[in-house]
Amino acid sequence: MTTNAIVDLRSDTVTRPSPGMRRAIAEAEVGDDVLGDDPTVKHLQERLAALLGKEDALFFPSGTQANQVGILLNTQQGTEAICEANAHIFHYEFAAAATWSGVQLRPVPTDDGLLTAEQARPYIRPPSPHLARTSLICAENTHNMAGGKVMPLEVLRGLRELASEHSLLLHLDGARLWNAAAATGAAPSEYAAQADTVMVCLSKGLGGPIGSALAGSAEAMERAWTLRKRLGGGMRQVGILAAAALYALDHNLPRLPEDHARARRLMESVDGLDGFRVVPPDTNIIMIDIERDDLTPEDAVRYLEEQGVRVLATGPRRLRAVTHLDVDDAGIERACEAFRALAESRAR
Repeated sequence: MTTNAIVDLRSDTVTRPSPGMRRAIAEAEVGDDVLGDDPTVKHLQERLAALLGKEDALFFPSGTQANQVGILLNTQQGTEAICEANAHIFHYEFAAAATWSGVQLRPVPTDDGLLTAEQARPYIRPPSPHLARTSLICAENTHNMAGGKVMPLEVLRGLRELASEHSLLLHLDGARLWNAAAATGAAPSEYAAQADTVMVCLSKGLGGPIGSALAGSAEAMERAWTLRKRLGGGMRQVGILAAAALYALDHNLPRLPEDHARARRLMESVDGLDGFRVVPPDTNIIMIDIERDDLTPEDAVRYLEEQGVRVLATGPRRLRAVTHLDVDDAGIERACEAFRALAESRAR
């Protein structure tokens, strides 16, 4: 809930552990996970594998590292992976696929962030001695830069069928898969069933302090353990973080629809203000476009900060706000008031 002077809507990664989560951290049973001795991590990995309908899961310090191990597992050096043009793995993972896997990412432009089988099909390379072979399709659900847009299950199934048709593998960047499931009522396992590997974050909408996971077959996760270690992801008494993640699954997973409702409330208040247009949110990410020449996103960020509200500038004319468990109804109303004041202060 909103407990301080700042309403921080920059991301759902800014949450702080609640008193209950801190107690779970303090009381966690731990061991050395690199030696396979941490019982809390084992419990978390079993829990996540069950939730995602996979044989096994592996806890990672970050979603980027988990995504990149998924790419390493599913490709061969010198091949190509297809992804949506604004995908997280393309823009925000520092060319890691090229650096670690020796894989070229081939981005597919879309109008709305939803990569369909029809759009991806022409980007699969035909057999040729002159062209890089396509080895992987990467999907993202929800899609961050498309405003937390949900990839419908039927669209993901279409990608799965396309991948199978061409003997390709499919990796799902499900950093906010929990939000997609909450928005649609589909089980996370229904989405994960379409992918060979799936990454999920525990430090975004669920409010854990650190951590993501990769899930897939038992054989793939055995190889993933070695790759994680090679990339510096081996952790010792990490049960303290796994305990926070388990607490988040128990207490924060069921409340995600509250974040979605607050995102809609902010959208309804801001959309239509002088010079502002809001992309209707599917989940907890609100993209706010500035449609006036006398206001830049950077100016808007500074003004809102002075009003006690933090958002991010994410483009030449766009702001991003993300709802989460540390911002309650009162916090959203404060944000609405700050945007109204911004619109009035810059009135034409």
